[in-house]
Amino acid sequence: MEPTSHWRHMRTAPRDGKRILVTIRPSEQGPGTVDLAYWSNGDRYGAESWRSSDSAPGRIIEYAEPELKCWMPMPSADVDLMTAPLAWEGKDEEELDGSGI
Repeated sequence: MEPTSHWRHMRTAPRDGKRILVTIRPSEQGPGTVDLAYWSNGDRYGAESWRSSDSAPGRIIEYAEPELKCWMPMPSADVDLMTAPLAWEGKDEEELDGSGI
């Protein structure tokens, strides 16, 4: 079984509606952070995009592709792993998965 505790390129993120953790790029609104997101194929609420509704109950937040740095699968419910991972702070996505070596 592949470990789930490392960040991966967004180009490999599942676009099947499954919830994943994403690192949001820092912006003028604040520092980079982690959010729970899923891919939506589009509906009456908007066009296809990455969305989050769990971090702001009652609101759907849409993320443009460039806003997201990387992703990782949801961690298992292992009690020892119950803390959220820190946002990935690397400068270049080529560093992910060892591709910057």
